[in-house]
Amino acid sequence: MSWYTWVTGKEPLTYYDMNLSAQDHQTFFTCDTDQLRPADAAIQKAWRERNTQSRIKAAYQAIEINQECAAAYVLLAEEEATTITEAERLLKQALKAGDASYRRSQLIQHHGAQQDTQYRRDTNVLVYIKRRLAMCARKLGRIREAVKIMRDLMKEFPLLGMLNIHENLLEALLELQAYADVQAVLAKYDDISLPKSATICYTAALLKARAVSDKFSPETASRRGLSTAEMNAVEAIHRAVEFNPHVPKYLLEMKSVILPPEHVLKRGDSEAVAYAFFHLQHWKRVEGALNLLHCTWEGTFRMIPYPLEKGHLFYPYPGCTETADRELLPSFHEVSVYPKKELPFFILFTAGLCSFTAMLALLTHQFPELMGVFAKGFFSTLFAPLNFAMEKIENFMPSSFWHQLTRI
Repeated sequence: MSWYTWVTGKEPLTYYDMNLSAQDHQTFFTCDTDQLRPADAAIQKAWRERNTQSRIKAAYQAIEINQECAAAYVLLAEEEATTITEAERLLKQALKAGDASYRRSQLIQHHGAQQDTQYRRDTNVLVYIKRRLAMCARKLGRIREAVKIMRDLMKEFPLLGMLNIHENLLEALLELQAYADVQAVLAKYDDISLPKSATICYTAALLKARAVSDKFSPETASRRGLSTAEMNAVEAIHRAVEFNPHVPKYLLEMKSVILPPEHVLKRGDSEAVAYAFFHLQHWKRVEGALNLLHCTWEGTFRMIPYPLEKGHLFYPYPGCTETADRELLPSFHEVSVYPKKELPFFILFTAGLCSFTAMLALLTHQFPELMGVFAKGFFSTLFAPLNFAMEKIENFMPSSFWHQLTRI
């Protein structure tokens, strides 16, 4: 993110987001045995520094002590590099050093608790470097190279699913328009037992929409009804919207897309911002997909029973997301909240009438005499205009006319 600061002079992340990143660095890139190695001790101190220049200085000190300190090159790629090309060059140096450290740790991983800890740290560093290199290749237009790195990484380290490398892979495959490969990845990760994400749900919806969106017309659909393929597409959109209801506003450009934070909250506005930032172009590329989304996404909220916190396909929508999103997203951004379902007027009117009647019954039971006086005064006031009008009419009309009326 340093390039953003270098270009704009502004911090790209909120304080809360940067604090989470600092915790991640200390968790994944350090271990208990670092104090035994001077270079690792120096870089451990660097991750704890708050000032950017202090971190960069500590990283260079670590490299002076040990040319193969992979974490130091990672820090420089993130903090000092101002272009993707420069970051990639530093990450390639980090990969060379990280691979050597990983192989050494692999040989001694079962020799004790300290060696196991060091092996886990070196594994984390190596996976992080390879993933970053894949993202650099993706940004520089070498998409097939990025796809190969991600596939190799997922094959070599299948248990590191928490890094969500498959989501990066889905985005790269969509850029290649390799929709069959996208479907194959979804078949593996869009499983009932695995946690979902906006990327998985909305990519599944995009693939189903792609089959029908180019010929979809709301007027024709209302006349003849939805076909099986159209129904599948609409159901997939409803599923995606129920998982994260904030995404459609960004895809339909009803809200401005901003630079996403480093950390996102599942089903929150931060996840919606991140998804739209990377995937809006893929929805625009599929003819009619955004039109189908526009016509159908709001129907999700009519299907979910009231109150809206009750889910239909997923667990109830968490109400705590709004608070966390406000911490992750910049202050100028208006955080999206879960749409509120408005009650019909008839229900509100009936509820008010019943409450008023119950209150009158209770007061009449408690204070019968007082309520009798009140009722008499109320009806006298209510009918006063009518009595006044009748008196005026009697004055103008002849008495014989009233006599004839009474006989009728």
